[in-house]
Amino acid sequence: MRTRQIICPTDFSETASHAFRYAVEMANFYHVGIRLVHVIDQPVGNESYQILAITPEEMVEGMEQAAAEKMNAFLSEMEAQLERDVRGYLGLDSDLSIETVIRRGSAIEQILQDAETSEAGMIVIASHGRTGLSHALHTNIAEGVANGAKCPVMVVK
Repeated sequence: MRTRQIICPTDFSETASHAFRYAVEMANFYHVGIRLVHVIDQPVGNESYQILAITPEEMVEGMEQAAAEKMNAFLSEMEAQLERDVRGYLGLDSDLSIETVIRRGSAIEQILQDAETSEAGMIVIASHGRTGLSHALHTNIAEGVANGAKCPVMVVK
C-alpha cells in the first residue's frame, strides 16, 4: 500500500466527491498517486430492430466523450474545493499525481480489473448508503468491489 497508487472510482456524484477527498488525504499521507476511474455501462440493445439512428459504437464514443468532459470538470471542482479548504490538511500536495481512466462494462468487474492490472495499493470508493428495498433493488457496487478486491478497500459514506 505504501508505495502503490490509490484507485478512486467515481460516478461524479456528491458522495464520490467526498470519497475523492479521502483518497487525496491518503495519497498525500503515503506520497502515492491517485487513479480516478469512471466506468461507462455498455449499451444493451438488439441491432436487428434497425431503429437506431447511430451505431452502438458511436453511442459509446459519445458517452466516453461526455464522461471525459465530466471528469475534467470534476477534477477542476475538486481542486478548487481542496484549495479553498480552510482546514488546510486536505490540500493537494504539489507532487500528487492524478491519472484519469474511463472504462467500459460492468462497474464492479472493471474497477476490480483496473485495481489488479495497475497493482493498486488501495481502493477508496463511495457508498450511496441505500437501505431496505432500495438496497435490494440496486446493485451495490461498493459492496461488490469490497468483496472482490485483493487490496484494502475504504468505503466512504
